[in-house]
Amino acid sequence: MELRADGSRPGLWTGFLRSAKLFPDRPAVVAQGTSLSYRQLREVAVRIAACIQAHREGSSTPLTAVFAHRGATAFAGVLGSLLAGNGYVPLNRTFPVERTRSMLVRSECRSIIVDAESLPQMDALMAGVDEPLLVIAPGLENPRPYRERWPLHIIVGAADLDGYADWREPDAREDAIAYLLFTSGSTGVPKGVMVAHRNVAAYVDHAAERFAVTELDIVSQTFDMTFDLSASDMFVAWERGACVCCPSQKTLINPGRFIRDQGLTVWFSVPSMVALMKQSGLLKPGGFPSLRLSLFCGEPLPVASVAAWAMAAPNSVVENLYGPTELTIACTGYRWDPKRAPLEAEMGIVPIGAPFPGMNVLVVDEHLNEVGPGADGELLMSGPQMSLGYWKDPEKTAAAFVVPPGRKEMFYRTGDRVRRPAGDGPLTHLGRMDSQVKILGHRVELGEVEAVVREASGVDGVVAIGWPVTSSGYGGIEVLIEGGPVDLDRLRAAVAARLPDYMVPRRWHVRSRLPRNANGKYDRKAMPAVLGDSQ
Repeated sequence: MELRADGSRPGLWTGFLRSAKLFPDRPAVVAQGTSLSYRQLREVAVRIAACIQAHREGSSTPLTAVFAHRGATAFAGVLGSLLAGNGYVPLNRTFPVERTRSMLVRSECRSIIVDAESLPQMDALMAGVDEPLLVIAPGLENPRPYRERWPLHIIVGAADLDGYADWREPDAREDAIAYLLFTSGSTGVPKGVMVAHRNVAAYVDHAAERFAVTELDIVSQTFDMTFDLSASDMFVAWERGACVCCPSQKTLINPGRFIRDQGLTVWFSVPSMVALMKQSGLLKPGGFPSLRLSLFCGEPLPVASVAAWAMAAPNSVVENLYGPTELTIACTGYRWDPKRAPLEAEMGIVPIGAPFPGMNVLVVDEHLNEVGPGADGELLMSGPQMSLGYWKDPEKTAAAFVVPPGRKEMFYRTGDRVRRPAGDGPLTHLGRMDSQVKILGHRVELGEVEAVVREASGVDGVVAIGWPVTSSGYGGIEVLIEGGPVDLDRLRAAVAARLPDYMVPRRWHVRSRLPRNANGKYDRKAMPAVLGDSQ
């Protein structure tokens, strides 16, 4: 991304605008069976931006909600928000309305972009909104009924939007919010992570170069916009004139067919999608010859999953990325090498690699003092991708963004346990700090149990949980396995031969599919609810 004369970075939208000038007729987005060129997407986004600017009040919060799902309106809404000088707040109609309303109200948005499929939820959503909103619905042909039902709000339909052409490119500050993303909070109230333009620009600059993206690439969009990995797909692709290809939820039932039918060159997903494809027999050797790059992030990546994927995509470089939302999309990376990687892995999990440029790593003990080489501890990181903190929550921000003893720089506490490299080796991910449970007085790493079960069963989709809850910790360990069939008698014996008695799972649960959250990752909090009768 080009810098201004003063060395600062321009707004996140500038990469898209440059590509729209260089490649106006190339496809920018393919979604819901519709292809939009850069020229077409720019035209819709600019009208949305002009509409927001025309109705903006000086005191309004510079944020716009995007209540749209996996379609052209979602992408145009994101760009329109940014082109108006606002950050975007993604909302998802598959979430409970109460949760969506909480996000909308807490973000203090005064404008919302909604697609036709989400409009039916708007009555319930608006019931708790007391401040006037600008509602932009690019797919709404007849806004009159909505204006009658919602007299407090301004409703802009498709025909109205055509009248907005007076757009002025904004002059965003580097620290202005590019997007506000709500993530799960330990109290049950979602936390709003404020990610600045400079945070995303630092990631996009490195990623576009690292992944050698060009206008000829066709990039998958498997993530919903409420998951920050979606920002990588969009802005890295648009930085270089590539096409973002967004499948429907129905299409994602068979990801392999999606890859082949669309001729994808870049794939990006959570690792559990690979585990499911492997278990379902969808990773045939040489099955995805068009892929030149495969990226995985969001969960630990099993070595066995990568090995199977690499055979299915023989022309593809495979990278394991790591990064919490607070560190902007991904902040470390590890390139798979079939000879070296298995030797550098721990517990059958691919390393998370080395930090991206400018990102600093600390591995610390419980007192936030750095541990020695080869020791494990909590991962702390700082640098240009570290976000601004939590929206209107200084207490949570102060708890998560800290200055360790003897340091002057602020670091983010990831809550992830890693091993500090000895020498020039990679960072290895050992699980969450809270994945260590106490069983009969013994401390047990659930990741170690999962690693043994994965190796013994040959199944990648394995989740271990402590259960049931007791006054001193947990009564034992239970394992959930995705897929099958599994010879449980043989598996029990194999695991018992490798683990002490207190670590051997007391019950085993084989399910055709394990619960996943909205981001496609295994939903560990939902696992106890599906235990049922087991062996």
